[in-house]
Formats: sequence, structure tokens, C-alpha cells
Amino acid sequence: MRRAMAAAEVGDDVFGEDPTINALQERAAGLMGQEAGLLTASGTMSNLIAALAWCSRGDEMIMGQEAHMFWNESAGPTALAGAQIRLVPNDVNGRISAQDVAAAVRDSSNIHVPATTLVCLENTHNRCSGGVMTPQDTREVVDVAHAAGAAVHLDGARIFNAAVALEVPASELTKDVDDVSFCLSKALSCPVGSVLCGSEEFIGKARKWRKMVGGGMRQAGVLAAAGLVALDSMVERLADDHANARRLAAGLANIDGLTVDEDGIQTNIVIFEVDREKVGDAREVIAALREDGVLVSHSRDQALRMVTHRHITAGDVDEALSRVNGTVRRMAGAA
Repeated sequence: MRRAMAAAEVGDDVFGEDPTINALQERAAGLMGQEAGLLTASGTMSNLIAALAWCSRGDEMIMGQEAHMFWNESAGPTALAGAQIRLVPNDVNGRISAQDVAAAVRDSSNIHVPATTLVCLENTHNRCSGGVMTPQDTREVVDVAHAAGAAVHLDGARIFNAAVALEVPASELTKDVDDVSFCLSKALSCPVGSVLCGSEEFIGKARKWRKMVGGGMRQAGVLAAAGLVALDSMVERLADDHANARRLAAGLANIDGLTVDEDGIQTNIVIFEVDREKVGDAREVIAALREDGVLVSHSRDQALRMVTHRHITAGDVDEALSRVNGTVRRMAGAA
């Protein structure tokens, strides 16, 4: 990637003149089954731009109660797009049901309520252990949204993980939505970047919104070059990350004081619960693990989160499990 970045041919992307960015956007759009693509700085920026493009001030957007857009993106759609967020339940795999979406859609003839203009999906699901949505899961929600006159945005930050897990092309998971974003960082291992894909008309609007929020990056072909390498060489190997995540979950399940649904691990995210009575407060466990050389993040309440990626081998997983076991046993003895 760094060699490709150093050798990248560049131009002014604000004027659409960076050939490496143009190549990445075209490649990304093709893989997503969409007409056009737009390089952005991050998945959060892509999701925000989608909300700005689809929603007017006072509109409402529907998403799952565990959505990354709701929990981890600083309320951007509300603060900047002026759109109200309405939440519906996520199941254990992060899916939202067509029935719940249909019940949440507003009556467009009622002047007392906002118009439902956007439904947001997430695949894979960050806060639901990397759970995947199948093409059928997506289509059922899309049909309800479109019948109500709402667009569907797919936060596909890790869409290639879902495609590899389901053994289908990514385009099968995105063909029914109105737009999709995916991250070049995270699983694809780039230093930075996301691509937002949709129709030519949508991307035309998105390009202007990107400029407005400060996302015109000029000679950013050095970043796009890494993205092209990722799309060529980082997708198929995601199966290794999934195997390592299952190995990790199986090991955590054998540690007294920790609970994990190992059968529910579909991709590269492992969320597990810490027994407060046996081990202690989750944040204290995070600090203790850090001292023992294992970095984990907090998910919610007593839940911790681990993610496998290109730099993590099966041997690393085993070493981490050994250290986690030692930390938990020590804390359980002191609890």
C-alpha cells in the first residue's frame, strides 16, 4: 500500500481531476452495483453526507436502536441535517424487521408529524457482534421503505465481511438499497477513507455536501491508491479474520467469569460479557488487560469488544486468550 501511495498519480479531486481517485470511485461503484462513487474521509462522513442528501430539516429517519449512526457519530444527522431519528429494535444479529419499520413510518397526511424520508441499515453490525444481513433481510426492509416513499441508506462499513461470510458478491447485499457506504480502513486495512456509492444523481448531490462539510481533499490520490490495493488484495483474506474471531470466541467462552455467544460470531467482531460479581467492573477489566498487554474496548454496560484483523494471527489469538485468562483469574481472586 505504501509503495502504491508513493507512486500514485494525482490531480485536483475537487475538480474531479485526480485519476487515482476516479479509478477507485469507479471500481467501488462497480463492486457495489451502483452507478457512481465518492471518496470521503471516513465512514462517519459518508453516513452524514447520505443523511444530508436525502433529508430536509424537520424530516425523520428510521434506524435500529443499536445503529452506529445513532451511538457513535456525534448526532451529525440531527445537528447538521436537522433530521429527527426514530429508533426501532435490532435483533441479536443487528437486523431490523420490515414490520417494525412499517409501524414506525409516519402518516404523510398528518401535519403534526415529520415526514419519513430515510431508513438506515447496517451490515455488518458493529454493536451486535458483526452480525450480517442477507439479501432477503435487506430487500424486505427496502420494499417497505420504498412503498412509503423513503430512501434506504446502507451503512456498509464492513460490507465485504458480510459478503465473505455469506459467500456472495457484495453487490448482492447492496443491489436493492439507494446508496451504500463502505470503509477502506477497518477490515480492508487502509490508513484512512470511505467510499459512498449510489446513482449519478445522488453522488452529484453528495459531492456538493462533501464540499460543504470540508471533505474536498484535493490531491488525495495517495489515499485512493491504498484503497485500490485493498480492493485487489484484502477482501478474500477476510475469511481468516472470521476464523480467528471464532477461535477467540471459543476461548473466551472457556474462561470462568466471561460469557460469549460463540455460535453467533459470524464475522470479525467478538462482544462478550464480564460477570460483575465474579470478576468486577468492565472498565476495571479493560484497564487490567491493558496492563497485561491486551487492548479491548468497551461496548456497553458489562460488555467488552474485540476485533480481529490482518495483523492478528491465530497465534496472537492464543496469546491474548492466555493473558485474558490470567487477568480474569487474578481479578476473580480479588473480587
